[in-house]
Amino acid sequence: MPIWSKTKHLFRRPSRLQIAALCYRMRNGAPEVLLVTSRTTRRLIIPKGWPIMKSRAHKTARTEAYEEAGVIGKVSKKPYGKYRSHKGHKAGLKLRTEVLVYLLEVKKTLDEFPEVGQRDLLWCRLPEAIKRADEPGLAQILKQFQREFANN
Repeated sequence: MPIWSKTKHLFRRPSRLQIAALCYRMRNGAPEVLLVTSRTTRRLIIPKGWPIMKSRAHKTARTEAYEEAGVIGKVSKKPYGKYRSHKGHKAGLKLRTEVLVYLLEVKKTLDEFPEVGQRDLLWCRLPEAIKRADEPGLAQILKQFQREFANN
């Protein structure tokens, strides 16, 4: 067995945790969700970031939604779900991440927020969001959300 096969696990980075907000609002009796572009790769994702020390995870999700998309609303205190993703640049190192997702019911959208102009924002109904999400795990979370709304 080659030496690389015996030692490659030493070079793997463990999964990192990110906190995300699945922002939604009701329009004409159906939910719309908010997708944002990542700053570097321009993938369509949901607002997310690294945990904020001394802050509970659901509050971090609320902060990320405000900073990245200018949305304010009521965030769930319990996680809605989680999925695997990656954090990285077009030509750089990609870190595997676990993304913990919190629901955020949007009450207000702002024109001015910290990352205005750095990201594109896209409100869309769930079938379109599922097709356009650039992370397979996020698409699965959106499908779960769609099933739950269909059953209510």
